[in-house]
Amino acid sequence: MTRYAIDAETALRVIREDVTPHEGHRLVAPAVLRSHVLSLLYREVRDGRLDERSGRELLERLAALKIRLLGDRVSRAVAWKLAARLDWADTPLAEYLAVASLQADALIAADADLAAAATGIVPLAPFAALAETE
Repeated sequence: MTRYAIDAETALRVIREDVTPHEGHRLVAPAVLRSHVLSLLYREVRDGRLDERSGRELLERLAALKIRLLGDRVSRAVAWKLAARLDWADTPLAEYLAVASLQADALIAADADLAAAATGIVPLAPFAALAETE
């Protein structure tokens, strides 16, 4: 079994493209993932890039996505340390790195800043890895 940590943009791509990860893979992310996807979808609707009905449908698909969401004491502490180490002003992206480093074999990150920061912390995998056999 391969565990992939995913960021909000990757989760949004999974639900948009109706991707079903290979049965041998498991998805993990920080608990804030749902809020981040909600925010991304809301901005798309507000900006006129997506109609409200479609935005709400995608949000429902997110609720059905099989993903383990973590927000425990250890992952929060690791996120704090990573944000400080990377000299970030805030912790949201560090939460993805923390969960990836603690619970995943690799990180699939569409966010360029997150992917760049992962170097030396957690291996990266391409989006296509979700469909690949082990």
